[in-house]
Amino acid sequence: MAVVLDENAVLNALKTMLGADHVSAGSSDRELHSRDQSAHAAHLPDLVAWSDSTDQVSRLAAYANEHGIPLTGWGAGSSLEGNPIPICGGIVVDFSRMNRILEVYAEDFQVRVQPGVLYKDMNQVLAKYGLFFAPDPGANASIGGMVANNAAGTRTPKYGATRDNVLALEVVLASGQVLRTGSRSVKQSAGYDLTHLFLGSEGTLGLITEATLRLAPIPEHVSAAIATFPSTEAAAQAIFEIMGAGLGPAALELVNTAAVAAINRAEQLGLVETPNLFLEFHGASEASLTDVLRMVESICKEAGCQTYQSGLGREARAHLWQARHRLAEILIRSHPGLHYAITDVAVPISQYPALVSAAQQGLEKLSPMNSYIVGHAGDGNMHTTTFYDDTAEQRTLVENFIDQLVEHAITLGGTCTGEHGIGIGKRKYMQREHGEVAVQTMQRIKHLLDPKGILNPGKILP
Repeated sequence: MAVVLDENAVLNALKTMLGADHVSAGSSDRELHSRDQSAHAAHLPDLVAWSDSTDQVSRLAAYANEHGIPLTGWGAGSSLEGNPIPICGGIVVDFSRMNRILEVYAEDFQVRVQPGVLYKDMNQVLAKYGLFFAPDPGANASIGGMVANNAAGTRTPKYGATRDNVLALEVVLASGQVLRTGSRSVKQSAGYDLTHLFLGSEGTLGLITEATLRLAPIPEHVSAAIATFPSTEAAAQAIFEIMGAGLGPAALELVNTAAVAAINRAEQLGLVETPNLFLEFHGASEASLTDVLRMVESICKEAGCQTYQSGLGREARAHLWQARHRLAEILIRSHPGLHYAITDVAVPISQYPALVSAAQQGLEKLSPMNSYIVGHAGDGNMHTTTFYDDTAEQRTLVENFIDQLVEHAITLGGTCTGEHGIGIGKRKYMQREHGEVAVQTMQRIKHLLDPKGILNPGKILP
């Protein structure tokens, strides 16, 4: 949808509605809200609005709906598929001022928050209660963004993705109506599951203004290990065997040789520059963790492990995971002047070795372009990053690789995206993955909740 705004009229109306300091048409504010951390092209919104309350979001949505103005939610801008890029212009609503922890229900392992609360900041507060929100996207993402995009990350094998840790939502619909879903009861079976309808909907069905989250106790005992392998395929086979043994890692990450080398250059960790597995386990006692790590070592050695280091101390663990979380930033900084394509796919864990093998072979064909494989491997999720010159030839080669990788993942019973979401880049795969009837059903749901199509237009649906 393309809408030509009477910018001054809309700006004045929003200033009256929200307050003069809540709206901007300034170029710097618009540019800051024109792109996320993906490689997708930037698009300037016409205006940026900052909301303080659900009531303000409600009034803003009702106004935008009445005038047919595109409305796109904005968290921290850390997504990787262009999810919040306002490709149709209009108004970006920035939730950074709605950043309060509303209530901690420590005895129930729950917290109720506004969408602008940042993940790492919230966990620092929750640590005082001995609790934490387990999904870990790496970046200091906003909770609203994590919910809207169903963020996952390193700890998914043990604790699940954001989808598995949300109990209730408050959502503003396109009409401005306020909808409340779910409850604080962990077990819920009353009617349609509206909470999970909005989880991962990328702001196309409603704007999340409050979330009640499930928390976990901070583990008393934590241990980590690093295993190295002669090939990425061997490391992937070890992942399948570890998960198949039911050892329940809290985190299980695959990092290929090129990515390990990049980490060493940036962080001086001294890792062996072959494919690595980074593993972390949480347990009730040191003895139980010792037993688990011994079993993991045995499995890794049977899979061809070359070196195995376990019992990493707290400081070494923190440095290791910090480096892993910074890897995308490290890689981008290591390739100045080049374009990059980051994609993710996921498959059933039994198919993970086949997926990794196919990705490795496909990336080798892109040489001399620099390519990397990493993955939240414990849940079958794999990411590739490729750097290329912005020529038609190289761009086509990279796009063809991604098409083939997605096709292979779907053929293996997987998905075109495990955690980055659909956004802009993955829309073309929706019908292939879900089928015509499913996509048509999604379109009907979208039309029911957003009949004028104002909410984050141009995302998810083909």
